[in-house]
Amino acid sequence: MDDIKLVAILRGIRPAEAADHVGALIEEGFRYVEIPLNSPDWQQSIPQMVKRYGEQAVIGAGTVLTASQVETLAEAGAALIVTPNTQPATIRRAVAKGILVCAGCATATEAFNALEAGAQWLKIFPSSAFGPGYIAALKAVLPPEVPVLAVGGITPENLADYLAAGCAGAGLGSDLYRAGQSAAQTRQQARRYLAAWRDAR
Repeated sequence: MDDIKLVAILRGIRPAEAADHVGALIEEGFRYVEIPLNSPDWQQSIPQMVKRYGEQAVIGAGTVLTASQVETLAEAGAALIVTPNTQPATIRRAVAKGILVCAGCATATEAFNALEAGAQWLKIFPSSAFGPGYIAALKAVLPPEVPVLAVGGITPENLADYLAAGCAGAGLGSDLYRAGQSAAQTRQQARRYLAAWRDAR
């Protein structure tokens, strides 16, 4: 898989429409897809997408808060877990299950706690509230090999600023996908983000 660390966050996606959107994203070049657990019937969407697209992309879950949710997701075949906060017990359970963890954090203390628990990636959330300068300063004290993703308010227009600040990628939410939009709209936005990624790299 091409290592384009742009995570498509499909908050609100429904099982009946998930395949069209995930398929469009993968066709355009996305390799990471997150279905948040506050989406309708995610217990159906995630295993269905893992079965259909799991060999083409890393399919997983977002807004993961508890170790028990990790157990359910492991059984569903999720390969990625994204947390909104730094919860060591949740991170440890996912790592023990062999799942890639992108842990949410906002401070150096939270970041190092997440890494100590075994998180492989970090997400700075909400990035738009902090800005690229803050992330660059935080990156200066973090292990350089740890991928840091900007999440929250990332658009095709500002993606380059966060990559220049040292981010390895970004999580893309409502500017990429809003519940109810067509797969064609998702494809169009995916192309804009990938063009911005290529221009910035």
